Amino acid sequence: MKENQKTYWKGIEQLTNDAEFVKKNESEFPEYLPISEQGGETNNRRDFLKLMGFGVAAATLAACEAPVRKAIPYLNKPVDVDPSVPNYYASTYVNGGDAVSVVVKTREGRPIKVEGNKYSTITKGGTNAQVEASVLSLYDKERLTNPLKEGAEIDWETLDREVTAKLADIAAKGGQIRIVSNTVLSPTTKKAVAEFVAKYPTAQHVSYDPVSAYGITEGNKRSFGEAMIPSYDFSKAKTIVSVGADFLGTWISPIEFSKQYAQTRKINEHHREMSRHYQFESNLSLTGANADYRTPIKPSQVGPLVAAMYNAIAAKAGQPKVSGGSVSADYLNAAANELWANRGQSLLVCGSNDPAVQVLVNGINSMLGNYGTTINANAPVHYRQGDDMAMANLAKDLNAGRIAGLIFFNCNPLYNSAEASALAAGVAKATLTVSTSDRLDETASAVQYVAPDHHYLEQWNDAELRSGYISLTQPTISPLFKTRQAPESFLKWAGQDVEYYTYLQNNWRETYFAKQSDISNFQMFWDKALYDGVVDFGTTAKNLNYDFAAAATAATSIGQNYKSAGSGLELALYEKIGIGDGSQANNPWLQEMPDPVTKATWDNYLTISIAQANELGIEMKEGETQLVSLTVGGNTIEVPALVQPGQAEGTVGLAIGYGRTKAGRVANGVGVNAYPFITKLNGANTMDVLAGVSVAATGKPYRIAQTQTHQTYMGRENVIQESVLTEYKKDTKAGRVYPKIYKDGKYYKPSKITLWSGHEYNNHHWGMTIDMNSCTGCSACTVACQAENNIPVVGKEEVLNRREMAWIRIDRYYSAANPAGNKKELEQAAANPEVTFQPMMCQHCNNAPCETVCPVAATTHSTEGLNQMTYNRCIGTRYCANNCPYKVRRFNWFKYHDNTQFDKNSSMNNDLGKMVLNPDVTVRARGVMEKCSMCVQRIQAGKLAAKREGRRPVDGEINTACASACPSDAITFGDLNDPNSKISQLLQIEEKKEGEKVTERVVNEDRAYHVLEELNVNPNVWYMTKIRNKDKETTEA
Repeated sequence: MKENQKTYWKGIEQLTNDAEFVKKNESEFPEYLPISEQGGETNNRRDFLKLMGFGVAAATLAACEAPVRKAIPYLNKPVDVDPSVPNYYASTYVNGGDAVSVVVKTREGRPIKVEGNKYSTITKGGTNAQVEASVLSLYDKERLTNPLKEGAEIDWETLDREVTAKLADIAAKGGQIRIVSNTVLSPTTKKAVAEFVAKYPTAQHVSYDPVSAYGITEGNKRSFGEAMIPSYDFSKAKTIVSVGADFLGTWISPIEFSKQYAQTRKINEHHREMSRHYQFESNLSLTGANADYRTPIKPSQVGPLVAAMYNAIAAKAGQPKVSGGSVSADYLNAAANELWANRGQSLLVCGSNDPAVQVLVNGINSMLGNYGTTINANAPVHYRQGDDMAMANLAKDLNAGRIAGLIFFNCNPLYNSAEASALAAGVAKATLTVSTSDRLDETASAVQYVAPDHHYLEQWNDAELRSGYISLTQPTISPLFKTRQAPESFLKWAGQDVEYYTYLQNNWRETYFAKQSDISNFQMFWDKALYDGVVDFGTTAKNLNYDFAAAATAATSIGQNYKSAGSGLELALYEKIGIGDGSQANNPWLQEMPDPVTKATWDNYLTISIAQANELGIEMKEGETQLVSLTVGGNTIEVPALVQPGQAEGTVGLAIGYGRTKAGRVANGVGVNAYPFITKLNGANTMDVLAGVSVAATGKPYRIAQTQTHQTYMGRENVIQESVLTEYKKDTKAGRVYPKIYKDGKYYKPSKITLWSGHEYNNHHWGMTIDMNSCTGCSACTVACQAENNIPVVGKEEVLNRREMAWIRIDRYYSAANPAGNKKELEQAAANPEVTFQPMMCQHCNNAPCETVCPVAATTHSTEGLNQMTYNRCIGTRYCANNCPYKVRRFNWFKYHDNTQFDKNSSMNNDLGKMVLNPDVTVRARGVMEKCSMCVQRIQAGKLAAKREGRRPVDGEINTACASACPSDAITFGDLNDPNSKISQLLQIEEKKEGEKVTERVVNEDRAYHVLEELNVNPNVWYMTKIRNKDKETTEA
């Protein structure tokens, strides 16, 4: 008997059991929608590179040269390019104020894949979707190939001469010069900027971040006298409370936090303890989806809720209470009590950018004694150091005509800053304007000179991610175009004719070499730093004391700014996991990545609650919705509405990063721009709009390309198996369902009744486990798979036709205790559902139903347990997809490569983009079926490398792209025949006996189950039951 009585649903249409939806899902394929295929290759289609007078041969030549300096690669000693042999370079992904230590795989001198650097003590080898996709942005046709003046190409000598002359003229007259940038993480770049300021003393460096954390830095300044963002360690926390901070998705350092958080969620029979996570938020975020207890609140309740939490803790700690805090929210007292019970092992984080709120957050963590355990103020992180006040003053000064020279250093404030409209109005008033942007974006289009910077994969640099912790960037390819590193431009304009590599090395020799004593020779120290990619010099302890007087002042401010009894609609802006702040919006891999929660691609939209949808008369089916008009202040836009379970009542949500006009062919015109709605609170930019928001239905139809209901199994309740920690502590089989098959008066395990004789794998037997407790749904694996396996981007129209090509998808299930019947019950079920994420790829079944129906033996079983595809045999009958119970096979309806109809598939439709393709994986033709191969090319490479050395592969040497990308270590891949492999130990597999068939193997891990076990297809992928740390009454009927 199944103990779990919940209802699971993928979308509102499944919850309501919409007749049309049921009909569509009972037929295995959506009806064929004819698409006109006019034209094909048109005569006037010219490749971008040829158009720019830059031959493909030159791009290939750049790839064939070794990097600029003899860099020590990460794994293989020889640095020269050998055909078919990959080289690995430790480097650093930098995008604005974010940075991640990475390892870049190159083939024939072309970077083709970015992985995490396991030597990094911050991210520990994890990545996210944006890091994985960044390799494609190197080969973006929209990148500038030359410096520009007034939109026309010029050479560097002319640009340097003219810019230097104008700067000297401005300085001579005492005119003001400003360098505007996002947070600069590189200490060497900061030094170069300082040399520029020394040459032109009226120059000042102003930094901002599209998604500001000024509230945290300013809050810490008021609390401790030092502006900083401390390091957080979720792995040491038993109780985690987050108020609007999406720390697993987009907040500060999500890869690092996912790694730490997952450690507190891993359980087994010997370790039956988990952290408990409370989330208070407006929009259903990735972090909220993973919380044990989630409470939807309005943005106007954030301040009073933190004040109420402060007072609850202060009462226990014997500190005076503060004013404010009159708010009632579910689980508020429970969260406060648990924080206090786990003093020193708890953590409160808050996503608010109001310094007053952050002062109270610091006060709570101080009273709890969390500084020194879960919070380290001695090693502050350097991300997001932007100053909102300085940026506001810059806009005022510019419009008043007080600024003569303006240099935009790798930033796009005319699109993504709160001052965008003021800057756009004032930029023409400066006598000199320069941008170092890599493309003619919204800001670069408005300036006189563009001095394009290298892509991060083409440059030398460093980045200080945390005080004393530095990650190096080294080039993995010679510059493709006539670009130049921005700090080198600053040095040039400051009169220093020095190559940036030399400048960087000299700075390390002077500054960092002396900070260590292990290595006496600088060259050896430099080579080791490059090889590891990261150097940790440690930090000195500081004595920081919380100023309780600041708490009273902050509480007064909260009382004035937050009216918790507000009845009007409120808007909560947010960042999406894939597109982020919009700087990588021209990357089609990110545009087509389904958002983990909404499962929508190629769009942003207004998330509304089901109650509000009913009020507006909007019914959403299969992505079919309406445009609504959203008015914020005096600004009105039309945006599609998306009915989002879990949306707090009285709130709507909208993602930033869309509505680009000058990003490139892929991003232009996708979605609406939400940056103009950012408001000010206590001098900081805030993404919450507390008043003046209204929404009205327009009646205009619109289709959002959602993937959530595309591959649905109807009426199969055992796909998700879950329980709660209290039950798991009593019985490790909690939540498990054991299907039985009736035969001859008895019930048998499905595997005992079979027509199959079974396979014997005498060499390797590859398998995978997925821990649903650790999986946060972040989708890093989907983009990693796309990059590794040359998976095409099909575009919005094809996604609407249910033809997305992803080999691994993340199924997102909502669940509620009560089945929904009428409208009221439906609203209750969707008000705050539980969420479960389940990565789903080919299960590599031992009794594979696809293999038996293929008439041409295009899909076969390997001697190592893999279900293989032979593309050149496949004739496209699609019988295999019809017979696959997991719906994981993808059909190439069109030729997605070299086809102008799919020009957004930029990795296959222009010669520059094709440089990102993995030469070890075939690009599939039209009419062919494809699916997850368990990265068979990696398996073969690992086996051959071991064979050359006369040994067997060691566990961990061979890994799939999805498993190596996963920041939460939810996916484990390995050899089931190796008793010492991590997967064998996880599953507690009994050693294979001679002649024993694979289906007879005994797995002793109680949490491990097969999806749809009753079908007896016997997959080589196991899932671990989802265990939530909550009380049983609230979970089950």
